[in-house]
Amino acid sequence: MAARGQSFNGMRGVATVPSYVVMQPTTLCNLDCAYCYLPLRAADRRMPVPVAEAVAASANVWAAAGRFSVVWHGGEPLAAGRDHLAALLAPFGPEVEHHVQTNATLIDDAWCDFFAEHRMRVSVSVDGPRERNGDRVTRGGRPAYDRIVRGVAALRRRGLPFSALAVVSRPAPGLATELYDYFLDLGCDVLGVNIEETEGVNTRDNAHPPADVTAFWAELVAAWRRDPRIHLREVEWSLRYAAAVLDGVADDVLPRQLDPIPTIGHDGSVTVLSPELAGFTDPRYGDFSSGNVLESPLAEILAGAAGTPWVGEYLDGVEACRSRCPYFGFCGGGHAANRYFELGRFDGTETEHCRNSKIRLLEGVLEHARDHQSPAA
Repeated sequence: MAARGQSFNGMRGVATVPSYVVMQPTTLCNLDCAYCYLPLRAADRRMPVPVAEAVAASANVWAAAGRFSVVWHGGEPLAAGRDHLAALLAPFGPEVEHHVQTNATLIDDAWCDFFAEHRMRVSVSVDGPRERNGDRVTRGGRPAYDRIVRGVAALRRRGLPFSALAVVSRPAPGLATELYDYFLDLGCDVLGVNIEETEGVNTRDNAHPPADVTAFWAELVAAWRRDPRIHLREVEWSLRYAAAVLDGVADDVLPRQLDPIPTIGHDGSVTVLSPELAGFTDPRYGDFSSGNVLESPLAEILAGAAGTPWVGEYLDGVEACRSRCPYFGFCGGGHAANRYFELGRFDGTETEHCRNSKIRLLEGVLEHARDHQSPAA
């Protein structure tokens, strides 16, 4: 289904206005998940309020012009505490949408009141049933599952909708159906599924037999089609692309430019394109930041972000993907952090992440379609 031979014009250069920003209210996380990529999750480095004020100066302007979101991501954002998180939220205008990615272990009725008051959309990280959460442990090495589901129960008791994000470390037959059924019962309305990635401080291998990964995605499509009550992020995106290919409009799927996805570190540093690069340094690329909001307006930093040395190298890699990969119209050239942590540089092309979460995903959707096509009349 990949549109071979078609020229894709989308994803050229970096946009100067993002659709959302990622904010790090604290580096601290109360869990110590085995696959976590974050380098400073044992340290409590909190974002000062002036950083949020500086970001809001640009974000409020963008939100007045159209839909705009702030995603609060840690560490564990709730580890910053309600009072401090409220102070960070205060500079943002009412047009700004707020989302939080949380491990749910700290959620109680008081946090539910906080989410409702600030109209904050919640996404919970949980990897499926108890036995699938072995990598999600406390700092003392104890299973975190009971605390996670207790937090989810609070959300459900208070009638607060939530999304879920699951990490799959080892795709295997039967797993996709098990996961989908679990999340139906959990009560989330949106589900994202990530094949574990080798990035940041997580150096575990993410190579899997291609047939296993393709079969996992095909099985997940089948489970979803039986009872599509959940918005299944990856599958629905794949189906939109497949429909665009069939309609001859695949070039309209990707935006014209890359979303800069600015990640604002606890100290105000701005890392574009890949939140996973924040907090890291490299002898060649430095700290990957394009500036600091305490020194320059965010809008000004983004206007010059394409001049950041590693960003230029990444854009070269995007063009290399465009010229040689039949899946470019689906993925837009892959993620910067996956290239760096897998290949050691940004102008490479195919990564294991590409194979697991882009190529095999699309192939799994097509495999399901082939297996369930109606017989010829």
